[in-house]
Amino acid sequence: MHLYNLTLQAASASPQAIVGNFSGQRHQEIIVSRGTRLELLKPDPATGKLASVLTHDVFGSIRSLAVFRLTGGVKDYAIVGSDSGRIVILDYDPKANAFTKVHQETYGKSGARRVVAGQYLAVDPKGRAVMIAAMEKSKLVYILNRDAATNLTISSPLEAHRNQSIIFHICGVDVGFENPLFAALEIDYGEVDQDATGEAFHNADKMLTFYELDLGLNHVVRKWSEPTDPRANFLIQVPGGTSASSPDKFDGPSGVLVCCENHIIYRHMDHPQHRVPIPRRRAPLDSEDRGIIIVAGVMHKMKGAFFFLLQSEEGDLFKVTIDHQEDEVLSLKIKYFDTIPVAASLCILKSGYLFCASEFGPHHLYQFQKLGDDDAEMEFSSTSYPQHGMRDPNESLPNAHFQPRPLDNLLLCDTLDSVNPIIDAKVLNLMPTISDTPQFYVATGRGARSSFRLLRHGLEVEENISTDLPSGIPNAVWTTKLKADDEFDTYIVLSFVNGTLVLTIGETIEECQETGFLSAEPTLAVQQIGDDALLQVSPHGIRHILSDQRVNVWKVPDGKTIVQAATNSRQVVVALNSAELVYFELDLDGQLNEYQDRKAMGSVVLALSMAEVPEGRQRTPYLAVGCEDQTVRLISLDPDNTLETISLQALTAPPSAICIIEMVDSSINKTQATLFVNIGLTNGLFLRTVLDPVTGELTDTRTRFLGTRPIRLNRVVVAGKPALLALSSRMWLNYVHQDSLRLTPLIFDSLDYVSGFSASLCQNGFIGLKGSTIKIFQIPNVSQRLKHEVLPLSYTPRNMAVHPTSGLFYVAEADHRVYGTEAINAALQDSELKKYDRDLSTVFRLDLDNNEAAFSIALVPFSAREGETLLVVGTAKDTFLAPRSCTSGFLRAYKLVDDGRSLELLHKTETEDVPLSLLAFQGKLVAGIGPSLRIYEMGKRKLLRKAETKLLTTAITSLSTQGSRIIAGDAQQSIFYCVYKAPENRLMVFADDTQPRWTTAHVMLDYNTVAAADKFGNVFVNRITEHVSNIVDEDPTGAGLLHEKNQFMGAPHKSATLAHFHVGDVITSLHRTPLVPGGREIIIYFGLHGTIGMLVPMVSKEDVDFFTTLEQHMRSENLSLVGRDILSWRGYYVPVKSVVDGDLCEFFARLPPGRQSNVAAELDRTVGEVLKKLEMVRVNASGF
Repeated sequence: MHLYNLTLQAASASPQAIVGNFSGQRHQEIIVSRGTRLELLKPDPATGKLASVLTHDVFGSIRSLAVFRLTGGVKDYAIVGSDSGRIVILDYDPKANAFTKVHQETYGKSGARRVVAGQYLAVDPKGRAVMIAAMEKSKLVYILNRDAATNLTISSPLEAHRNQSIIFHICGVDVGFENPLFAALEIDYGEVDQDATGEAFHNADKMLTFYELDLGLNHVVRKWSEPTDPRANFLIQVPGGTSASSPDKFDGPSGVLVCCENHIIYRHMDHPQHRVPIPRRRAPLDSEDRGIIIVAGVMHKMKGAFFFLLQSEEGDLFKVTIDHQEDEVLSLKIKYFDTIPVAASLCILKSGYLFCASEFGPHHLYQFQKLGDDDAEMEFSSTSYPQHGMRDPNESLPNAHFQPRPLDNLLLCDTLDSVNPIIDAKVLNLMPTISDTPQFYVATGRGARSSFRLLRHGLEVEENISTDLPSGIPNAVWTTKLKADDEFDTYIVLSFVNGTLVLTIGETIEECQETGFLSAEPTLAVQQIGDDALLQVSPHGIRHILSDQRVNVWKVPDGKTIVQAATNSRQVVVALNSAELVYFELDLDGQLNEYQDRKAMGSVVLALSMAEVPEGRQRTPYLAVGCEDQTVRLISLDPDNTLETISLQALTAPPSAICIIEMVDSSINKTQATLFVNIGLTNGLFLRTVLDPVTGELTDTRTRFLGTRPIRLNRVVVAGKPALLALSSRMWLNYVHQDSLRLTPLIFDSLDYVSGFSASLCQNGFIGLKGSTIKIFQIPNVSQRLKHEVLPLSYTPRNMAVHPTSGLFYVAEADHRVYGTEAINAALQDSELKKYDRDLSTVFRLDLDNNEAAFSIALVPFSAREGETLLVVGTAKDTFLAPRSCTSGFLRAYKLVDDGRSLELLHKTETEDVPLSLLAFQGKLVAGIGPSLRIYEMGKRKLLRKAETKLLTTAITSLSTQGSRIIAGDAQQSIFYCVYKAPENRLMVFADDTQPRWTTAHVMLDYNTVAAADKFGNVFVNRITEHVSNIVDEDPTGAGLLHEKNQFMGAPHKSATLAHFHVGDVITSLHRTPLVPGGREIIIYFGLHGTIGMLVPMVSKEDVDFFTTLEQHMRSENLSLVGRDILSWRGYYVPVKSVVDGDLCEFFARLPPGRQSNVAAELDRTVGEVLKKLEMVRVNASGF
């Protein structure tokens, strides 16, 4: 078995985010880490929207991220700490739209190790040095400088190690241009290790230590170290040093803010401390003893002032200010600011925006409405407490309270959808009437911000206007400007069977009479031509409407009509019903002149197309003609050989539409746009062919099935770039994103005709026809290829089940240490069960009482009730998570009422452990109760235990079945093969794995083969031999299995590993299903951080050899931005086996042309053939 791994949607979590001027231009950008990828986001200050500019897979784990700028520089650099054992400095090149490695310095072993630096990064505020630290012992300092050619240089590392110390946080201290200073929170555990009584553990002091880099002596010294609050967890720098504008003044007092549990302390060497309490919510059920910690913070400097925004673990933002006189602190003040989702990182932009990289769920961009200086919120100052709050550092200050409220100082401007974390997922097609591909149903989020999401492959469409026309059904629509340099369209032209209607675009859209257009005939084409003229093509002639309303008319010869037309800003070609082509060109005086000869095609012309005139040229040199004889001919429009046939391409069906368009595709040409001939056929096939601009040859044809109706093609503009809209039974958009070409369906009603639409309120929009209805719409985000439909949940989802016929979803939700509905009435409740239908609306809600939490759910057709389907929910009371325990577990059986839209409790069955997994099995229920695997039958008062096995060791987390075989995934001991022998009522384990794995999900690929995933980001495939399978099946009672000798203290047989691969995300759900109609089954996996990927089985030895060889060549290209060895990364815990890294293979399109040619030559292919092969694997398997 050989598999091809490909990521369909990258992880959407964002553990780190930094803001800076990375492009060297006047605006700021945001770089976010996606765990294993870096993404550059560009905020638009005018609209407040975020656009994804660049995404780059680093093939490693990003552990830390920091931004710095050399003194006097205008450009920021990004420093990345990763699991590669190297520090990497990245520069963003806006021309190439790529990250480039400026420096890569090795300092330790690869892997996320405790004593290898990379977990923390701190930068000197003046950009002179950087400290990179590990969680334990190691701290390294690098000096950053310029050489004579103004290039960035980095020194050898200077050690600041401290043996037997644990590091909690580090940050740079702002000391102006004095020797760089770094602050670290650390604790020495040397005495703790030596003390057997445990007293040293309780007496150990957490130290705030300042490390100074002596630039003269070129070494690091520990300058100052003092004990601080033992619960300190976060440091944030305070501005300091002399002011650049006034050398005798200070920017701030310098030092750091130490964020502790319940308090914030200002600390600096030889300066008095200031302490203020962290305000807490005024809530009746909140315990005053519960501590509050700061999880994220940001400091922002303005001209002559600065402030801090700190966020608590509940999401509350607090504004912290420091009153100071020169470098002396007068008071430390804190007040409530606003409440937003809990952030992993906060970034403040100079344009007045706040970016929140959420810990869980969508990320948000807010705009500052005000800074909270003049509101009624109470401000707490250190001067209000004795000795600035430090009279007794071991005593807590009196609690400060505030009342949460809706956003007041911030305004939400944009949201980046995120499905982090994915807890459970299903892949089903519950919309067969409107979609032929399955949808992803995902339970995601944490706590009150959880959601149930429907993800559909396609671009989201935002409809602006939908209105019915009072007269007739139009068959075509165009929009046009009046002048070439107009910003927006002026006219909408509608063509009917017997006439033409012109509408004008203003504050309202209304009919216009005096336009020069012929209204008595249908229209075939409309074009703004020349500088300020319009063109209308009708079946009986061409009208050239000049700016002074004079009209020049060309009439067709008697007995003939125009059947097709192609236009651009300087050329016109019409096809007559006599299979002749007539060519017109605009001269320098603005007159439309007919070419003297006409071209006889010999076959009825079905489609025509010309490209737009290139800038600085008089004409486009090529015309594509599609004929009824199933050919497309390329005809020259060059003055030397006008209307001569250059090349011909045979088709499998008559063409219905042709469009020549120039678009950027970096895989073909990285420096300029490529000319494509796009052909739509009557059978729904779409062909894209590269047109050589010099020779006119057609090469590198790609084919895609778009729908069942004949295809219509329209040239449009998306995100300011040319794009192609294809209409069939579904609408598809061919567009450019991050310099690569994409073809993605639109989630919208299929329209009959579409044209581009540009107005002040709808730029880069579309206008379309559906019968007599006109729709104006736009695509808000082309970077996201999955449309999200969201239904909020109340608690964290744990598991879900779907009804096989009605499409209803049953979601079990539970949260740890939260108050539910009954808790307000003095009864603690932390869980509930909800049921949703396919339209994403809650149809039923059931709260659990007595402190029960739901962990598993399944729909089971019980044979004892004549196949009636019941809902079984596994719950536990008074659950402790670590170590896992509960007062008692329960299996709740519910009867489905009202076609499953309501539930009625039949009975509860008590268990001694938490039921973590449930499954229907041969008219019974199989349940994983802690480490026990049991089969239950339905009884009148409770479920009846029929069979049990206790060979499994830890906890059963997942179950699947085929026939009489049950596969169980254990929390620590990998996969177990079990068999149920009905005659003897025996449940036995007959095979297990040779190595322990912390299994999170699995799916059966066939009767003997299982694909599974563990909590360290690995996916693997195990199989038992056919011989072992036959022995088990042929033993009717299981007596032979009972007497077989167990191997290695486990089962009598062992499964063999067929494939193994590290995907870099914790997989929570696995499915075996086809994603395209008529496609073969593939493995779909969902990762905790929002990753969606697939493993495609390769069916031929030729494919295996091709992709394996390509992968070997790509590994030698050193493509990892963080310097990680890619083979080592993909074999993080176990060496890679029988899996090809498709993400790495797809980087072939980004290689320089020379390297592409070399790699393709090694494969005995052309570059185009390699690219086509990569695209076909992705498209044929997933449709993406």
